[in-house]
Order: sequence, then structure tokens, then C-alpha cells
Amino acid sequence: MKDELIDYDAIGLEGLIRKGEIRATELLEITVQRIERVNPKLNAVIHTMYDQAREIAENWDSETAKQKLPGSLFHGVPFLLKDLIAEYKGAPLHEGSFAVKGYVSKLDSELVKRQRASGLIVIGKTNTPEFGLLPTTEPALYGATVNPWDPSLTTGGSSGGSSAAVAAGIVTMAHGSDAGGSIRIPASFCGLFGLKPTRSRNPLGPYFGDIGGGLVHEHGLTRTVRDSAALLDATSGPDLGDPYHAPPKERLFLEEVKQEVRPLKIGLLSSIPEGWSLEARLHPDCESAVKDAARLCETLGHIVEEVVPGDLSYPDLFKAFGKIFTCLTGRFIAYWETELGKKIAKEQLEPITWITYQAGLKRTGADYLGALESIQRFSRKLARWQDEGGYDMILSPTVRIPPVKLGSFRPVPDDPMRWAKMSNTLSTLTYIYNITGQPAMSVPLFWNEENMPIGVQFAGWFGDEATLFRLAAQLEQARPWTDRTPPIHCSNPEI
Repeated sequence: MKDELIDYDAIGLEGLIRKGEIRATELLEITVQRIERVNPKLNAVIHTMYDQAREIAENWDSETAKQKLPGSLFHGVPFLLKDLIAEYKGAPLHEGSFAVKGYVSKLDSELVKRQRASGLIVIGKTNTPEFGLLPTTEPALYGATVNPWDPSLTTGGSSGGSSAAVAAGIVTMAHGSDAGGSIRIPASFCGLFGLKPTRSRNPLGPYFGDIGGGLVHEHGLTRTVRDSAALLDATSGPDLGDPYHAPPKERLFLEEVKQEVRPLKIGLLSSIPEGWSLEARLHPDCESAVKDAARLCETLGHIVEEVVPGDLSYPDLFKAFGKIFTCLTGRFIAYWETELGKKIAKEQLEPITWITYQAGLKRTGADYLGALESIQRFSRKLARWQDEGGYDMILSPTVRIPPVKLGSFRPVPDDPMRWAKMSNTLSTLTYIYNITGQPAMSVPLFWNEENMPIGVQFAGWFGDEATLFRLAAQLEQARPWTDRTPPIHCSNPEI
């Protein structure tokens, strides 16, 4: 049974528990063994919660819990929580920072409440860069998380610990958050399905209505499309007091996965519009990946039309995003100073965080609001262009280069801002949809000659995860990816 479980996704595992073929406590112990055996190779899980998880699993196995089984999507399925934003009462929340180390959460975030109510058992927390600022997971506090496909390479970030754990088979899915690509970049680099939902589809309460003017979205990384859909069913919907919320869904997202997708008109963005990035080159592997995805979509009956990048040019778009992001960093520090009741010293922060923080302190309220107005104007431009062209979604590479070496973000004497350039390089095509709030997904359809996954991104209309899930399920059936496993994986007897 232990070996066979590797082939199951979360819904499949819940089915085994439902049928009585395995107990939640047994599945939990198997997951504990996987963490203990594989995590030393990855450094993905930075805090374990075995005692709490065992108690919850025992309760799930009780007769009382069995009576509640029909209402639980993931009855007894182990789950990992990213150590950023989402809080679990009684567990540490460090957000990758020495400045916050020692803090213990006082409550469950609304998202975590919903995850737990769905039957998920949180067994640990995953690694993240300091405050989630970089698209690589190499915090000074816990050290680098390595890519299970090649341990010399980054997993991406900031949900790098979660993506590595799922890709290596430790768990079937894990929590992630995304302010500029932090779900989709690691999904691309680790060969996973990663959906960033519509803005405010998932709640950020009770502490936050939105974060960074609506840039931050939470969900998860999964092996299968249906797991992502079911997880979103379990957690989505407005919370009391939310400042706004996403349009209501027509039916369960899990039901959308089973629906036939109509022929779609897809805009193919295979080059970078002016203003989106510091440079506009695509790596040949990423260009090959997106063109391969376009051909696959055409064989499935969809219309794919090349986008003229000039139609979407927007001077200084990345600069406007950067202004908001530096202000957001300043807010992170101010928030934690209030929560901890003390000033955070320069020595407690990583140099890159300190630089970003100082840049944020130089921004005025007028700077912030002006940048917010600018990105909102871009959102309207993109929406009108998409409407006039009749595009159901936009296809692009997820990241414009393959995974880079660990240490690539480290400043060097002759290039002290290398980290900023690299961050822009990795997020060029993802941060756009944090700005617009549209749902976007990275789909693992392509591996290069080095056997590294290269994800492609599809972005849908605001509020329309349904069409994304339908297309993703069709692509998953046409070109399955779950049988592709990295060298560092629970199924590898040599690990």
C-alpha cells in the first residue's frame, strides 16, 4: 500500500479513507516517514507539527468523524502550510525572517480554518524567502530549498518549499501565496499545476482585507487539476467584512473539471511588450514550450492567434509595480514592529530586504496612490484589448528563462542590483495578473533536453476560473504529467 499511495492525488487518498482501505492515522505516519526520509535532501519543510496532526488524525478516524465524512472534501489528507501570511494557532510563523523568529500564531487565518474544515491535516510548514520578497527560496534563516529535479537549481519562490514538497511526493498538495508569481513560478520550475485565483476569491482575514492594493492572492500547488479545483471549492468565498469579493462561481470548480470545454480563442504572447520588463528576450526553451502548447491547443480544436506585443505596451509598468512592492515591504516591517512591540534592526534583516524596505520608506502616499492608479489603468487597457479581440484567455511562458542556479540572486561587487534584475526576469509574465486580478495558471506541459520542466501560463477573464479548469483538465488528459517524477522523490528507493 505504501508504494501504491504515491500514485494517488488528494481526492484519491480521501476516497481510500472513505472506503476504509486506509485510516487517516496510517496515511499520516506514511507522510511523516516521507518527510523524515526525503526532506533532508530538499529543505522544504522547516517546521513539523506531528503531535497536533496525530491528534487530529485520530479524531478523524473516530466514529463521530465518520458521520461527518460526506461534508469533507479531503477527510484525513495530510497538507503543508507555507510559512507566510496564513496562520495556524499555536504554530510558529516566521515568514523566513530572523526578525520574526520566535513568534507563535494566536489564531487560525480564515483560509486555514476552511482548509482544516475540509478535512486537511496540517502536518508542517514550508520554507519561504524573507517576507516572500524574492522569486527564489533561499532565506538566511532556514537556508535554501533545492529543486527536486536538480538540487543545484532554485525551486523558484516564494512558495518554493511547498512546490518542492509536492514535486517530491511528500504530500499531494500544499498551500501557496502569490504577489507577483509566487505560486506559478515554482509550479513551472518544479513541474506542478499552479493556479493563482481571481483577486479576493480566497479570503485574507481576519487581519487583512487585501494586501498590497490587491496584489496578494492565496491558494496552493498540486499535482492534478482536480485537486486544485477541489481545494478552491473548499476555501473560496467572501468572508464577513471583506472589502470586495470575486464574482460568485456558477457551480463547484470540481464539477467544471468534468465539463467539456468549448472551442476557445487564445491569444499567444510569445514576446514581451514594452514596459513589462527590463529586457524582452525569451530563452529558446521557453519559446519552444509556449509554441508547443499553442500547437497542442490547436489540435484540441482551439483557435490560437499571435498577439502583437505593441498592443499591450505600457511604459513604466514594472516601475509602478515596484513602487507598490517597496511600499508593501515597508508595511510588512511596520506590521511586525507593532505585533512584536519592538523596532526591527538592520542586522535582523537580509540585505536585499533592508534595501527594499529603505526604498519603501522614501515613497510618499502620493507615490503609492499614483502607482496604484497607473496599474489600474493598465488593467483596463488589458481588459479592453482582450474584449475587443474576443480572447477567452492569454497564453504565454510562465517564466521567460528555465530554473536558475541557487545563489543567482546574491549581489556581487560588480552588480549589486543583480537580485532586482533577476526578480524582474523571473516575474516578467506573472506579475501582470496580480495587477489585473485575473486568474492565471501554470501548466506543466514541456520538459527541456536537460529534463527540467518548463511551465506555460494561461490567464483567463476576471472571475472565470471555470474555463481555466476546463481547459487544464483537457490538457492534462491530452498530455498527462503526473507520471513524470524528479530524481529526488519518495518513490526513488535510493533516496
